[in-house]
Amino acid sequence: MAKTRTPRKKAQGLGDTIEQITEITGIKKLVEFVAGEDCGCNERKKKLNEWFPYRQPECLTEEEYNWLTETRILEQQTFKPSEVTRVREIYSRVMKVRLEPSNCSSCFRDIVNQLKRVYNAYSEATT
Repeated sequence: MAKTRTPRKKAQGLGDTIEQITEITGIKKLVEFVAGEDCGCNERKKKLNEWFPYRQPECLTEEEYNWLTETRILEQQTFKPSEVTRVREIYSRVMKVRLEPSNCSSCFRDIVNQLKRVYNAYSEATT
């Protein structure tokens, strides 16, 4: 009989990733055998997840989604300064980052592309 794999929960941070690696390599079972069931791994995993979380974007607000849709900003190649400011504000809130001022056009294109992925996910979820 073939073994079926159980789907892994998506890692929330570094602690989850380390746990997955130690399970796959068998290190976790060895540590539990040597140190016992309560080896402190869960506490370490929790701390590492808090210290090094993987970025989980926030959802767009309805107002942000409508503005992005109406202006068709994510399809443009050139942007007005006010549009750049608004896109950067939305991106900062959604991605939970603080952007430094920049005139780098390729950096801004990366921001637009990442925001486009969030926009598309929002569109799919609402249809």
